[in-house]
Amino acid sequence: MADRPSFHLCDDTTQSIVTRFGLQERHGADGGPLMTLTSEMSPEPVGQLRLFELEGKPTVIYVGLTVDMIGLDSHMMYAFTSLDSPVPHFTLDSVLVGGPPGAEAPPEPLAFHIDLNPRVDPGVHPAYLEHCYVPLNKVRSDALALEGLVPANLDPLQWQVMSAWMMANRASLGAFSAISDTVAAYRDHWFGLVESGVPAELIPDVTPEMIATRDQMSRDTIFNPEVDMVWARVTQLIGQEQSDAVRNTLRMAGQTAQD
Repeated sequence: MADRPSFHLCDDTTQSIVTRFGLQERHGADGGPLMTLTSEMSPEPVGQLRLFELEGKPTVIYVGLTVDMIGLDSHMMYAFTSLDSPVPHFTLDSVLVGGPPGAEAPPEPLAFHIDLNPRVDPGVHPAYLEHCYVPLNKVRSDALALEGLVPANLDPLQWQVMSAWMMANRASLGAFSAISDTVAAYRDHWFGLVESGVPAELIPDVTPEMIATRDQMSRDTIFNPEVDMVWARVTQLIGQEQSDAVRNTLRMAGQTAQD
């Protein structure tokens, strides 16, 4: 894991967002990350959860898990816009799944997922989609044409709770390297949405209260272990208590209960 491409893609993206908005890290009691994650599989910590925030700006959460003995180097980040904002959340995860030391590496040893999570019902707000998502059409189609990229094994339920512009793929090392440009394009488009906002006339039937209510329901679904089976694997690695703590931090990030 010397080069750690999965770590660098996620960390570089996280730090670019933190820098752009001048976010400040919330530390744990020991002055380190908000959470240090441990596992029965290792005498040393296997990961961390870091949280970056600033009033009026997106709240960013980064979660990393690295377990050398099973060849896992997994990193994800979520940038949550404010509770009542129609601007989508931004999310990225990047994972090395090479297997234990000595095992033959698969042809696509890396995986990633990137999306902008909608804040209103996309099925009845085409103007919202035109503004927030359609500009990504060519970026997404060009990326999906890369050699060495194959679809991840997600079921329709997992696709439905995200957006139609989500990318979720396994990748060869070469394809994964090229994906950094795609990630930057998604991120830069999201920067524009955060800084310019979504015009109210695009969603005239939607109130801030409706956005906040939908957002909590959406997070409860996205971070539901019965919807996303990755939480079962996370629980195997770090135990139920820590897994639940990570999920609940993601569910409540940027909300009053976290302040």
